[in-house]
Amino acid sequence: MEETELAFFRDLLTNRLNELLHRAENTISGLRTSDNQSADPLDRAVLDSEYSFTLRIRDRERTLINKIKRSLDDIESGDYGICEDCGQDISIQRLMARPVARRCIDCKTKQEKFEKVMGI
Repeated sequence: MEETELAFFRDLLTNRLNELLHRAENTISGLRTSDNQSADPLDRAVLDSEYSFTLRIRDRERTLINKIKRSLDDIESGDYGICEDCGQDISIQRLMARPVARRCIDCKTKQEKFEKVMGI
């Protein structure tokens, strides 16, 4: 992969990482400063449901943060854009669609078929 392409993906991943970290920070501060002392049980239930939903989203984002950090490490080590299964280059189109991709489309398809058969 060319240096300009690596720089593009480094910037893309770094910006996405910063955005996700900022959201997580805002969620934490929002939870700390919120006042869930409503006397109405329905209001408390709705607020608790919203908190739960937000925390589930942030948990999924935490997983994405880890994938982004791993991809940034791969860029630094020279392994970014190389399929971890077959060792072939991952297409730019695939990386544009999923910058944290670790498998080429063929290997990813095989993995998903295997997981479907195994019920994973």
